[in-house]
Amino acid sequence: MTILADPSHPGEVLADLFLAPLQMSAGLLARRLGVPRTRIERLVKGETGLTADTALRLSAFFGNTAEMWMNLQRAHDLAAARRAVDVSAIVPLEQAA
Repeated sequence: MTILADPSHPGEVLADLFLAPLQMSAGLLARRLGVPRTRIERLVKGETGLTADTALRLSAFFGNTAEMWMNLQRAHDLAAARRAVDVSAIVPLEQAA
């Protein structure tokens, strides 16, 4: 059995793969994106999730896609839900009949 690590929070990816190599602060990025400084700071700390609005802004700034950013959030959210939600008592439709 292969155990995979949980997907990274999009804020961690932003901090480690984008901001750190550029030596850019969250505050400077926020100014460049036209959003409140706290939005990027909280995202980088993993205190908040990525919104579609922020994904569009990040993709425009970094030259990638909003879908890439949203897929990071989706993967992180699903991993968290798999740890937190117990679906073992749900009977699949084809067995319920």
